[in-house]
Amino acid sequence: MNEFVALDHGIVGVRDLDVAAANYARLLGRAPSWRGEHPGWGTANVLFRLENSYLELVAPSGDGPFGVSLRARLDASGEGPIGFALRTDDAEALATALRERGLDARDPVVGEGRDAATGAVRRWKNVMLPALATRGILVLGIEHLSSPDALPVAPPTAAVAAAISGIDHIVVRTEAPDAAIRFYGEQLGLRLALDKSFEQWGARLLFFRVGGVTVEIAAPLPEVAVPAAEDSFWGISWRSPDIAATRARLVASGFDVSDLRSGRRPGTEVCTVRTPTHGVATLVIGGEREKGDGPRRGRA
Repeated sequence: MNEFVALDHGIVGVRDLDVAAANYARLLGRAPSWRGEHPGWGTANVLFRLENSYLELVAPSGDGPFGVSLRARLDASGEGPIGFALRTDDAEALATALRERGLDARDPVVGEGRDAATGAVRRWKNVMLPALATRGILVLGIEHLSSPDALPVAPPTAAVAAAISGIDHIVVRTEAPDAAIRFYGEQLGLRLALDKSFEQWGARLLFFRVGGVTVEIAAPLPEVAVPAAEDSFWGISWRSPDIAATRARLVASGFDVSDLRSGRRPGTEVCTVRTPTHGVATLVIGGEREKGDGPRRGRA
């Protein structure tokens, strides 16, 4: 049984929350859904809820444990994606199942956030996973205790067709693909939809599917004899209802955007957004969407 029902959200660490929120509002073509703090954790965040997931921008704010570790990470590696959360309907059952599969999952911890503008409160349970198993990426399970409406959909600030609608896939880079199969497939229980080597690209790609979104694992070819101890959460690919309109909007907003080109899946077009993305490798995908639960792929 798969205890995860969706990719809940991606997490991007930033230094200046105001600047990052303004840039992602322009990138997504949407106003933020939420701005708040994590009491006792030393961080503040801005959230953009989309049709299938949401983006969390998080910055240090105070001296709590997460703020201290995030500040050290930003000093060492700069801004960029740091992790993601997978949604579950039962945090206690999830923690039990993961332990049975050999993961030292922690007991669920209740978290709370308050929106700075409205005073609205959201509550959830987190199941944290050991960094040794996640190979350095922040990966956690989350059960929302509040109504979905507590986090409103990010309102479009441009024509809906030109705004980003959701996350298509996230990309993790690894030098240890077999370890990734054990963690994401055998221990987390995500469905492995593709495991294929592409000599022409110099990469072995693994596609894990959860709730209509792909967690893509990219490993170099030839395989590394002594892989690095940690992986990196490298990029996010966004869905667009009308990619030509989205690209035109991004160019008009001052982004450095590539020309449109054919995606690796027939019927799709993609473009790369280079700056400013706060360290996130960014691709926008439009065109025909996969039926069912098959993988999607755009050319980065």
